[in-house]
Amino acid sequence: MVHYISPASLTFEVIDNILKKDCKLALSEESKKRINDCKAYLDHKIETSAKPLYGITTGFGSLCKISISKEDLSQLQANLVMSHACSVGTPIHTDIVRLMLLLKAHALSLGKSGVQLATVERIIDMFNHNVLPVVRELGSLGASGDLAPLANLFLPLIGEGEVWYKGKICDAKEINAKFGWAPIALGAKEGLALLNGTQFMSSHAVYALLKAFKIVKYADIIGALSLEAYDGRIDPFLPQIQEARPHPGQIETAHNIRTLLEGSEFQQKEKVRVQDPYSFRCIPQVHGASKDSIMYVASVVAREINSVTDNPTIFMEDDLIISGGNFHGQPLALVMDFLSIALAELGSISERRTYRLISGDRGNIPEFLVANPGLNSGFMIPQYAAAAIVSQNKQLCTPCSVDSIPSSNEQEDHVSMGGNAATKTVKVTENVERILAIELMNAAQAIDMQRPVKTSPYLENFLKEFRKIVPFNSQDRVMYKDIDAATNFLRFGDFE
Repeated sequence: MVHYISPASLTFEVIDNILKKDCKLALSEESKKRINDCKAYLDHKIETSAKPLYGITTGFGSLCKISISKEDLSQLQANLVMSHACSVGTPIHTDIVRLMLLLKAHALSLGKSGVQLATVERIIDMFNHNVLPVVRELGSLGASGDLAPLANLFLPLIGEGEVWYKGKICDAKEINAKFGWAPIALGAKEGLALLNGTQFMSSHAVYALLKAFKIVKYADIIGALSLEAYDGRIDPFLPQIQEARPHPGQIETAHNIRTLLEGSEFQQKEKVRVQDPYSFRCIPQVHGASKDSIMYVASVVAREINSVTDNPTIFMEDDLIISGGNFHGQPLALVMDFLSIALAELGSISERRTYRLISGDRGNIPEFLVANPGLNSGFMIPQYAAAAIVSQNKQLCTPCSVDSIPSSNEQEDHVSMGGNAATKTVKVTENVERILAIELMNAAQAIDMQRPVKTSPYLENFLKEFRKIVPFNSQDRVMYKDIDAATNFLRFGDFE
């Protein structure tokens, strides 16, 4: 399958489809025209303008007061890429690198950046042949774009840096030669167009959101299973109480739980207690608030990935080249902090439900979900692990966006720290997957210990699929393998 990059907006559904189906990319004719027209306009402007053009005929940052001769304009851009390639630490996930290539190609195709067609086509070639530059986690201030990681992303264009190829880190020159890719001679402004931009932040944001869309579904499914196992009441999920406080996510969550429990034998049993703990009773309010937050974050990120975020920006129709601040990551920094908090809360309430299932306080299931306690510890320590992960999430959710350290000799005197906000949000997202996986293990064990009573047809089918991966625990065994298997069940499963 081929996805044609065009001025049309990218959506999360389209991006998810590109990643899942391993689509190839190609430029539409409209995008090619926009790129070529903008490049021709910029070249003409350089030839005819007597005024300095930031980053095109001047240095960068606080060096913008220094003019550059026309003979050195290409070298200026190559120097920019090499000198700025300072991302360090752990290499980021290759799916996020793919997203960076996709989102940068899309942004450049909008025709306001002044790049060569050959440059965008090489970016697409790297994506299509799975030649993925090695980009590391640390180094972006999220202010003048994601300078350091984007520089590492585009070193291979000029024959420098490293790439992932067939699962190994290789020298970019070696892989370029394999494909017959000559180094790109960067034109005026191209280095800036490549390095200015928010694609490191926004790619992490898209990656986290694609996971978050699944996590909120699983949180409801697993929460419903735990409610069943705990012999919880359906009353807090009835529509009347949601209509009295009509937050959309709350209404949606309560509806989901009611639908998931249709046909359940557990719900037909007479309930002994008139009230359940908050971790069950307040699922609509807590899950719902996170859903509403995630939808808001998604609206901001969707706007961002369809924006032009390099600098300066070229407006041919108005005969303007404007040096502005569209590269500043503040919109993403704030919502990534928000997203991490919203997701962490789903993990926090999940761990409390896990605790309730092993506590033995209902009497319908034994303490630690094991038939022979004492000899067997059962599900005692998975709850420890969940608690530790929840605690780490609390630490990771300290906002990055409230921090700023000036850079570039005070020219960049307020920065967003959006790069750090984005990378920590991915960690929180993956942590929540693990916490929910641990709850699922406990809920499945607790329900199986109450057989022959059945839950709803949907949940019975869900449990059947899960039990193909993680079997019932009749006596103590090595548990980390079960946790890993349960986590992968959620990460790679596809339940509607």
